[in-house]
Amino acid sequence: MRYEEAMEFVTSLTKSGFNFGLGRTEELLKRLGSPHLGLKIVHVGGTNGKGSTTSMIASIIKAAGYRAGTFTSPHLHSYTERYRVNGVEITREKVAGLIAEMRCHLEAMVAEGFEHPTEFEVGTALALLYFSRELVDYLVLEVGLGGAIDATNVVTPVLSVITNISMDHMDYLGDTVQKIAREKAGVIKQGIPLVTAAAGEGLEIIRETCREKNSRLIQVGRDVTWNVSSISEEGQCFNVYGHRGTYSNLTIQLLGRHQLVNAAVAVAAAEILMEKDAAINEDALRKGLAAACWPGRFDIVSREPLVIIDGAHNYEGARCLRCALEEYFPGRRQVLVIGMLEDKDRARVTSELTPGSRAVVVTRPNSPRSGNWQEIAAEAGLYVDEVYLVEDVREAVKKALCLARPEDLVCITGSIYMIAEAREYLMDIK
Repeated sequence: MRYEEAMEFVTSLTKSGFNFGLGRTEELLKRLGSPHLGLKIVHVGGTNGKGSTTSMIASIIKAAGYRAGTFTSPHLHSYTERYRVNGVEITREKVAGLIAEMRCHLEAMVAEGFEHPTEFEVGTALALLYFSRELVDYLVLEVGLGGAIDATNVVTPVLSVITNISMDHMDYLGDTVQKIAREKAGVIKQGIPLVTAAAGEGLEIIRETCREKNSRLIQVGRDVTWNVSSISEEGQCFNVYGHRGTYSNLTIQLLGRHQLVNAAVAVAAAEILMEKDAAINEDALRKGLAAACWPGRFDIVSREPLVIIDGAHNYEGARCLRCALEEYFPGRRQVLVIGMLEDKDRARVTSELTPGSRAVVVTRPNSPRSGNWQEIAAEAGLYVDEVYLVEDVREAVKKALCLARPEDLVCITGSIYMIAEAREYLMDIK
């Protein structure tokens, strides 16, 4: 099987949409020899910051001399980005080979009366098989959606992480913070420690679940704290006060105060791994955090003109983006390019990001879930006089660049599908 054929097969599975539950993934993994049972896994869930936190934890593990795997989703530019060992993507040939190997098992499942696994379930099984064969020392595994019913929840990790909890995917997870928190708390396993930076009602649900599961709770903001030393457009310097020690003048490339919280979560996770006999020292913490990167999150992709890309696809992400823009570029007017999926809280995100913009360009994410993408224009028009509808993402970016004055910044945000296409275009014209 060629890579292109493998991707056609994977893409064909997206037509069935979401179909939650663990049974199909468990059955497929059993037929593959249960590769997940031999892996040491750090399971990372939460509403925002999962990818950044996964990247930082894996980078620390790598800096300590271990072989670290990461499974993340969705990808920005290539499906191979989802599967990395020490930061190196899986090859196209290996993807094709693994899909070909799995396909016979999938066909057998259907012939025997099982439902066909979804695209994400197939991708999760591929990840667990791949990393088992790559003999990784640790796999940092990002939850896809929710927790309890997510395909990744077939694993029993050595450590669970819930970055935070806020409103997102309400159609699938529930329409209150409490319902969403209960779903995300499903990653908490009996006797397995949990690190979280959640607060408020979500934290109360997590505490309750940890008590029920007899799982130790490490709370960032209480057991592990941090403060900032300095910020610049090149990175951030900060201190973390952990439960095993104090780490002064740590640095990260990732921008925005929300990334400092994610970094503190990564430090707390590393400390738990230390307690479980991982040979991670302060030098590995320092080097790993400094090396971690996660494109598409407050990502400065151009200086002239100043262009920032950020995948703020829900209200909390939009709030963090607005705060970062105000902190790093105070008083600077922006031309906003925005495109979001229909199942997102478009009105609240738009109300957070459009006030103060000089112009807004609304575009369509390349996804069947884009729905009535134009409705954002009506919301933006409540705050901004200049609002443009440009369906094609690349043309929308061109329009924003033409509208921007020398003193403006261009901010491109919304769906990962949209920012990926915008980022590709900007990389092409550099």
